[in-house]
Amino acid sequence: MNQVLSKHYLLTMLVIQLMVTSMVYIQCTTTKDITQTLHMSFIGELQLFKKLSLVRLLSHGVLFSVSLIFISLVVQIQKMLSNNMFPEIGLPAMQPYWALGYHQCRWGYDTVESLETVVENFKKFDIPLETIWSDIDYMDGYKDFTNDPYRFPTDKFRKFLDDLHNNSQHYVPIFDAAIYVPNPNNATDDDYEPFHLGNESDVFLKNPDGSLYIGAVWPGYTVFPDFLANNTQEYWNKMFKDWYERIPFDGIWTDMNEVSSFCVGSCGTDRYFDNPVHPPFEVGYSGSDYPLGFDKSNASEWKSISKSIAATATTAKSSPTSSSSSSSIDSKNTLASGKGNINYPPYAINNDQGDHDLATHAVSPNATHADGTVEYDIHNLYGFLQERAIREALLEIHPDKRPFIIGRSSFAGSGQNMGHWGGDNSADYYMMYFSIPQALSMGLSGIPFFGVDACGFNGNTDMELCSRWMQLASFFPFYRNHNVLGAIPQEPYVWEAVMNATKTSINVRYSLLPYYYTLLHESHVTGIPIMRAFNWQFPYNKELAGVDTQFFVGDALLVTPVLEPGVNHTKGVFPGENAVYYDFYTHKKQKFTAGKNETLAAPLGHIPLHIKGGNIIPTQEPGYTTTESRKNPFGLLVALDAEGTASGKLYLDDGESVDVEEALYVDFVASKNKLVASVFGEYEVRQPLANVTILGVDSEPKKVLFNNETVSHKYENGAVYLTDLEKFTKEGAFAEEFTLQW
Repeated sequence: MNQVLSKHYLLTMLVIQLMVTSMVYIQCTTTKDITQTLHMSFIGELQLFKKLSLVRLLSHGVLFSVSLIFISLVVQIQKMLSNNMFPEIGLPAMQPYWALGYHQCRWGYDTVESLETVVENFKKFDIPLETIWSDIDYMDGYKDFTNDPYRFPTDKFRKFLDDLHNNSQHYVPIFDAAIYVPNPNNATDDDYEPFHLGNESDVFLKNPDGSLYIGAVWPGYTVFPDFLANNTQEYWNKMFKDWYERIPFDGIWTDMNEVSSFCVGSCGTDRYFDNPVHPPFEVGYSGSDYPLGFDKSNASEWKSISKSIAATATTAKSSPTSSSSSSSIDSKNTLASGKGNINYPPYAINNDQGDHDLATHAVSPNATHADGTVEYDIHNLYGFLQERAIREALLEIHPDKRPFIIGRSSFAGSGQNMGHWGGDNSADYYMMYFSIPQALSMGLSGIPFFGVDACGFNGNTDMELCSRWMQLASFFPFYRNHNVLGAIPQEPYVWEAVMNATKTSINVRYSLLPYYYTLLHESHVTGIPIMRAFNWQFPYNKELAGVDTQFFVGDALLVTPVLEPGVNHTKGVFPGENAVYYDFYTHKKQKFTAGKNETLAAPLGHIPLHIKGGNIIPTQEPGYTTTESRKNPFGLLVALDAEGTASGKLYLDDGESVDVEEALYVDFVASKNKLVASVFGEYEVRQPLANVTILGVDSEPKKVLFNNETVSHKYENGAVYLTDLEKFTKEGAFAEEFTLQW
């Protein structure tokens, strides 16, 4: 294939993918089934269908978006492809600064008091907490736009949120895609405005005969907003504004928006008089499985990781059933026109929901939109359209603030509106490993702000797995711990070892916030992913194409996690001929052979992290929150390459504005024993530059000059440490250009 691909070709490939995608539903029970169905290396070697397609994978209600495969057709030009793709599908949204903080959630925080206790415990144990989340516990009968009047009374709930906000912390609730259908015989349902106003405004999906399509989700029988209807955005704006005025949330977590339904077809037609009904499966987790290697006696933390017990964690999942049948349709505007019942398409699919009906665990393909389009044709766009509508609604509430949305369903271009989490994973080592290729694929798909449920969602975690996972997850752009109702608690303060590991990793993460924010901005303006595979960084080295147990954060940081139990070491490759790597913690230059599998010490509580020579990383003294961190002094970590050169960037703004009027851009260049910081932009940074560390200096310099003034320094193991710079930068670290010579 010609290595110079035209923009027209790229657009054509995308259109082909979108067309194929709209016809493909693939349902699997677990994420392991997904990888068995689609065994794909990071570079995009597609084993499924043997052809180009953007495949949508539905896993027990969790929709995965596999990376745009054509990015990797010609490995050597991945970045060029990225530059041509994003003008067509849109660049990723710029997240608010606080989104980079640590997030805590679980299904089971079922009262305001339980949320308060978690927040208090984080403070008690001095574990930084940026955002507390609610799963569906806060809702009144699991209904959208409500809060339970007894467990989450509005006055007490608002007081809790006011206290959070006064401490520069945040709150994000879950939000489902379906709207409860009131029971006419139930007086307490009379005032449920989200349904009544929506029905009057004609904004819900219909059956082919024009009646309301009524499925079933958490609250019972439900309808589904039609985001192609003319009045839906106005209705959506009002619902979110009214909700926000009662409960001032800081972001939205969208769920069930593939769109998912617990029954087959319009099962609630003529049956909503039974509302509220319960989900047709056991809610939460009631098993006793633990991760591989867990010592069930748990006599001590160290004992629990020293033994090897052959037990594999399993996830209890159940598939809801319904006796309802689905209608058929023969419509001019469907790709299946004339093909018969579109719930049973004329091609083989791997539907693992118990039968071959596409309406199983999803809104039926024959559900009809306002313009006559059937769900069959645009099923995979539902989440995209909903999240775009939520973004618009949040901008109506705060026109000047960046919306924060984490979504479950995604599509090409979804990154314009939201970040993404990896769905309902499990507390096992395989899922911890799998989070890495997930994140790398999502980054290539234009959704760089990605994370998974650290420590695992389904099943019981243990101390060792949670320690390892909390440290790995701390390097993902989105960092959250979340688990299922009925499983054991897994907040980091539950185990001392996990608490210590988490503190260490959050301290590192928060010190790197300026670097991460700069990467967020770079991704926002170019589409370049934040987490990067070896193949992205070294596209000509085919031997690195299959590496999916390590990753880079930007160009500078290489993460090598432990992904198995009962070990105190791990292995990693350090790519690049003549590349230089430094241990992040000790600053020592490492003696690695390019391409060789190196053994690294990794006792519990330690995750190997290395800096690639040639990079300059802006840092900041970490605080308890991102707001507190932003008030602290800056630093620079200069890692020289084999030629004694390095470069880096810094981007800063107010951290929340949609239309940024003032921003700061700093370019750092080091060469020939001299560092120059070039400053551009109007955004003022008042915090001083406190320290600079230079790695890879072969001999101690006779003197060090900051803007031609001598500064004291310390030299140790090839590193120069400058710690007395605040007096030179009292007006702000980057108030003006500066030079540093050694």
